[in-house]
Amino acid sequence: MMAEQDTSPALQRPASATELFIAFTLLALQGFGGVLAVAQRVLVDQRRWLKREEFLELLSVGQVLPGPNVCNLALMIGDRFFGLRGAFAALAGMMAVPLLIVLALTAVYVHWSGHPMVAGALRGMAAVSAGLIIGSALKLMPALLKNPMGLPVCVALAAATFVGIAIMRWPLLWVLLVLCAIGWAYAYRCIRAEAMRKDGGAT
Repeated sequence: MMAEQDTSPALQRPASATELFIAFTLLALQGFGGVLAVAQRVLVDQRRWLKREEFLELLSVGQVLPGPNVCNLALMIGDRFFGLRGAFAALAGMMAVPLLIVLALTAVYVHWSGHPMVAGALRGMAAVSAGLIIGSALKLMPALLKNPMGLPVCVALAAATFVGIAIMRWPLLWVLLVLCAIGWAYAYRCIRAEAMRKDGGAT
């Protein structure tokens, strides 16, 4: 039986750290309500720097590590292509221009924060932000089909995380430590079993 060929387009890579800086600057400027909502579309679908599964893996690591998720993601992607220089270039692109915009908007908000129209606009943006995050999560769900743990286990871990944080209100740190440890151990067991099966089949 012939092995199934990968028909997806070949991955690309940025030509320089400057391209990384420009790409993450443009990415940050699109991130109204959260950069993660558009990061997958830009980095995976448009620029083809990562596979969807690779993006999901890096995002998972970035969410567990301390600090803003998207900054962790930028650092890891920059380091992947150009080492420390690329990490700083990606992070600078993610932070520089948005920082100036936030400072300007903060000055405006301090002056107009008591206006009912401004308060209503902020409530509306909060709802849109939540919708963008949910939409990104649903778009990344198909990548779990190739996860070595299998879709049912992935869904069970996601459900346990939701219940622990949103319903039981347990501390985020402990939920992550326990469930990440369980997921890591089970994934390691699945990968090892698959490797042993392939070695056995090869002999």
